[in-house]
Amino acid sequence: MKLIQILKVAVIPVLSAFSLFGASNTALADYLNSQGGGGDYRYELWSSDDNSNYYLKIWLNEASPTSSPYTTTREFDSTREALIYFDCNYAKRSLPECPQ
Repeated sequence: MKLIQILKVAVIPVLSAFSLFGASNTALADYLNSQGGGGDYRYELWSSDDNSNYYLKIWLNEASPTSSPYTTTREFDSTREALIYFDCNYAKRSLPECPQ
């Protein structure tokens, strides 16, 4: 009988703590920062939960709002870098930052 009480006092709090730590790691999510468009495309700019990196989801303008993205870009270090990439490669804007 005492063994069961010891297990309840010792094991249950430890298991509870592990489940809380596990849940906090799985609750991480990405966040939508902005939306826009240019040329024949529109985008959503997403960031990691800690704002350490950003990426774009890109659709053709005529695509349904519920459709899967035409493409999802690599990760960028800043929102500026991501939006310059969109402007240069999809909106076909002529910016000084665009590769020649």
